[in-house]
Amino acid sequence: MAQRLQGRTALITGSTSNIGRAIAEAFAREGAHVVVSGRDEARGAAVVDQIRANGGKADFARADLDGTSAASHTLAAEAAELVGRVDILVNNAGIYPPSSTPTTDEETFDRVYGVNVKAPFFLTQALAPAMIDAGAGVIINLGSWIARLGIGVSSLYSSTKGAMETLTRAWAAEFGPQGVRVNAISPGVIVSPDWDGTHPGEVMMQGTPAGRSGHPDAIASAAVYLASDDAQFVHGTVIDVDGGRTGVAVIAV
Repeated sequence: MAQRLQGRTALITGSTSNIGRAIAEAFAREGAHVVVSGRDEARGAAVVDQIRANGGKADFARADLDGTSAASHTLAAEAAELVGRVDILVNNAGIYPPSSTPTTDEETFDRVYGVNVKAPFFLTQALAPAMIDAGAGVIINLGSWIARLGIGVSSLYSSTKGAMETLTRAWAAEFGPQGVRVNAISPGVIVSPDWDGTHPGEVMMQGTPAGRSGHPDAIASAAVYLASDDAQFVHGTVIDVDGGRTGVAVIAV
């Protein structure tokens, strides 16, 4: 069976753990040369070693994407140095501080918008021109189900993900006619290694069609689809991978 991303290169931000790592490993299995990126060099090396052990191609580029243009452009340059032109960019890195509107200070507000919105904006700014010059490229953003289904916590985080979903549509209009496809994935409640069955996220999935939280591999599968030629006619869309949480009425159980 042919690998769907054979011969392509990909940069995935925040790919040293969880969803980002799953996307990096899935891309590598499909033949892409992956640049794993994150702040933790040890975790990054572990992801690269695992991909290589499975016969894939991967390198690590350390990055602390704080929202400054310089940090994003530096990562873009390092990725290009490792693999040449980046064919696929996945804007995955993000932070989720546990704060309510009354308890959010200005420093926290600026930090969350810096990491979750400004960093991917300037990284896209840095990498899109080469994609346009080549007449081909893919950008995948990570949104969130709580960008469109309000819950009583995480107003700051959800607003940043709403911004990324809006940028997805705007960038599709801006870059699509020049050969660059831009889409997004909206994950639902995705399990983390430190969760157990009593985590609030598990409770929120009760009564949904899936009836449980999702695994990072579900998001990775959607990312492979959007990055591949299977999605060549898909522009400016947000794919919900959330077990039916936003699309179906949830029945209390």
